[in-house]
Amino acid sequence: MTHRTRLAPSPTGALHLGNARTFLVNWAMARQQGWEILLRIEDLDGPRVKQGAAEEAIDLMAWLGIDWDHGPLYQSHDLAVYQQALQQLADKRAAFACDCTRSEIEAASRSAPHADEHELRYPGTCRDSEVPPAEQMFERGWRLEVDDRLLSFTDHFAGQYEVNLHQTVGDFQIWTKTGLPSYQLAVVVDDHRQQIDRIVRGNDLLSSTPRQQWLADRLDLQFAPQYWHLPLVRGSDGRRLAKRHGDTRVSHYREQGVPPERVLGLLGEWCGLGPRRPMTKAEFLAEFRIENLPADDTVFEPADDRWLTKAN
Repeated sequence: MTHRTRLAPSPTGALHLGNARTFLVNWAMARQQGWEILLRIEDLDGPRVKQGAAEEAIDLMAWLGIDWDHGPLYQSHDLAVYQQALQQLADKRAAFACDCTRSEIEAASRSAPHADEHELRYPGTCRDSEVPPAEQMFERGWRLEVDDRLLSFTDHFAGQYEVNLHQTVGDFQIWTKTGLPSYQLAVVVDDHRQQIDRIVRGNDLLSSTPRQQWLADRLDLQFAPQYWHLPLVRGSDGRRLAKRHGDTRVSHYREQGVPPERVLGLLGEWCGLGPRRPMTKAEFLAEFRIENLPADDTVFEPADDRWLTKAN
């Protein structure tokens, strides 16, 4: 059996060094273990999608030496499959229409945001709402009902993970009022139909996995991929890389004349390949071992920027 993974950039922003490290690790694991790689552009985040960002991400991954076997496939090019999934969930009363705003949820539940996702727990306000007319089906927000039970799975990097969705996030969103599927629904539908059974991504998505497993079960999908949730790259303040930490875009370094081998060298050190040095993709592939990847988040320091640019 041939296993398959996916590289799934979202064109809501530029590819930065943290994204690049995750994609590079995913690529190396796939090439070492003989998995197929599918490139999927997750472009369903409405107004946050930036024009040209998808094409730039594709170009930059290729510049770093990351290749793939299938794609790119764009989620926005085929909404019918997500509509069919929502219809199935609605028909079996596993999901319900809900247009509650964040302020309304906060007022109803008096809950604090979820620490890792700035997400409020949904208190079940619209669980007994009427099914909307067919012509309004995809113009309403929808949530998936969750049971009050403990869910768990074992991640190959992060270890055992347990959560009670009912107590932490409640019934979660699967369709938005903008007429688009949520990240959770789109990912489950696509991973199943594209036969993705090896998922490597950042540990900021660790808490999404039980939701996706619950959703797949409600859709009666045979969906049991293996997971590796990797540590993130953060700024010196402990927050995820962003503009406040300076320009960490891969395109910024390419525009400064930094060769890809130097970027790979920094990423290689962050991946446990020893002291940083210019490195080809072949060298990275030969030396990378997932068991040597540091378990803690990596901190991007000003010295890292200076090392990247000092040869220019």
